[in-house]
Amino acid sequence: MPDGVGVVGGWLRRRFSLFLATLVVAVTPAALADELDAMALLEGALDLTRGHSSYTEMTMTIHRPDWQRSISMEAWTRGREDALIRFTAPAKQAGTATLKKGDRMWTYTPKLKREVRLPSSMMSQSWAGSDFSYNDLSRTDNYLRYYEVTIAETEVVDEHTIYTLEMIPRDDAPVVWGKEVLVMRDDYVMLSQLFFDQSMTLLKKMEVVEVGELGGRQIPIAMRMHSVDEENKWTEVRYDAADWDANVPDNKFTSFALRGSR
Repeated sequence: MPDGVGVVGGWLRRRFSLFLATLVVAVTPAALADELDAMALLEGALDLTRGHSSYTEMTMTIHRPDWQRSISMEAWTRGREDALIRFTAPAKQAGTATLKKGDRMWTYTPKLKREVRLPSSMMSQSWAGSDFSYNDLSRTDNYLRYYEVTIAETEVVDEHTIYTLEMIPRDDAPVVWGKEVLVMRDDYVMLSQLFFDQSMTLLKKMEVVEVGELGGRQIPIAMRMHSVDEENKWTEVRYDAADWDANVPDNKFTSFALRGSR
């Protein structure tokens, strides 16, 4: 090869390599920043009503076209993975409890006096006859493990930036949904959540019906879950009291605590 051609070829290769490096530098940080910002927003929304540890009192109202009933409950959480929920009223259901510890979940029914560990095949079933499933209770840390999260849209409403997060499960994710969409404010207050099946058909949604201050934080006070095709059939969960920095002992997340043992 003539020397001139070799010199020109080397110069072109160096220029092309420099162009590629510049392209990577120009594109990658923006995409990475978007991904990191989306994940930070999601983490903020998840931690808003959990934090390091918390104690809350709630009322769950199950509404059907021809009847309605309410259940009082109390809940303890630790981090993003552990939670214990116990029904306190009415008397017929008092003592019924659900324990989540990591990826595992158990239920306890006082009448049967025994605890049952839920297999994965039962996680999509209704929780206590409500429009929430056991999967809905266990999803806090799953979003961070098994989903790709991106910011799909932003807008400014009433001095808040509103983010629409699109959450796509990874191929190996143990989830039933094809996509979930979370709408939240810049102060991490969730406003709504949409659930799509594998064919990207919207099946159910959770909407926040009231935002307010509780325990020194602005939070979604009341959330309502319902199927898209049955809007007169819904379940609403309302926070009544909260301590977002509760001193929750480790033994609260054990089978003894699940059964109500002291």
